[in-house]
Amino acid sequence: MSPSRTPLWSPVGWAENGAVRLAYDRLEERADGEPLLVLTGLGANRLWIPDGFCRLLARRGFAVARYDQRDGGESTHLPPTATRNPVAALFRKRGEAYTAEDMADDAVAVMAALGWESAHLLGVSLGGAVAQRVALRHPRRVRTLTTMAAVPGDVHGLRTLCYIRTSTLARFARLRFPDTPEGAVEAGVAVSRLLASPRRPFDEAAAREAAGRNPDRGMHDQQAQSRQIGAQWHGPPIEALSRPALVLHGEDDPLIKPVAGRVIARRVPGARLVLLPRVGHEIPEPAWDRIAAEVRALADTSAPGPAAARRD
Repeated sequence: MSPSRTPLWSPVGWAENGAVRLAYDRLEERADGEPLLVLTGLGANRLWIPDGFCRLLARRGFAVARYDQRDGGESTHLPPTATRNPVAALFRKRGEAYTAEDMADDAVAVMAALGWESAHLLGVSLGGAVAQRVALRHPRRVRTLTTMAAVPGDVHGLRTLCYIRTSTLARFARLRFPDTPEGAVEAGVAVSRLLASPRRPFDEAAAREAAGRNPDRGMHDQQAQSRQIGAQWHGPPIEALSRPALVLHGEDDPLIKPVAGRVIARRVPGARLVLLPRVGHEIPEPAWDRIAAEVRALADTSAPGPAAARRD
């Protein structure tokens, strides 16, 4: 009989922010490292963050945890609203379900459930915007801030369109798949193809295998996506960010224009911009080493200090 294998991730845990329950887990490898919380993108559950990438972060000295945003994965899904797709949600003057402040507070609730007084943040896509807002709203809880493939955290509504390739967003909004596990797999493959760099051959077999392991219905739940993208920020501008910051952006991002990364880096005091060649709106394996090294280098520039060790 073969020996049992140690689980890669902890059992699912639950954090609470009011009536919202947030599903999270923690990488078992290097659990005694520096806390690093990964924030996921629009509609995507936490399992879309590649395991191999998370293990690479652990080897760089981080204790890695990830969670499902509200309206994603296993976390609480809110009731339907009048706006039924993410494109239409951008044209609304205000969010119908919750605010961007609520989503920022979700991250802090997860950190509290993990027993973390402070953490490094790595936010991807929508998670990058949320991470910026966490650092604005709860600076003492944030050691460093890394955003990847994100828009500035203080833009909303029509202003967001300056940074989005609307043709890709429209193609994203037109995706239609059955609400079944098989439909979720097909949606995962289609979204992966849509967001990949056009300068790398698309590996459909690998994308299908990944989607098969994680048939995430959030990939085509446009109502949930509209609530996430419609959540609006009412706090200070990103010029008020005071934490060490790194801005990563794929040179070939087919959804969020690289100018978004340039604007974030220009507006956030002391932020550094790294453009990733042959990277789209994704975390592809060829870029894992570079991304992990950049996150580690940022962490090495900042010690938690007394301020970071206190709760707000």
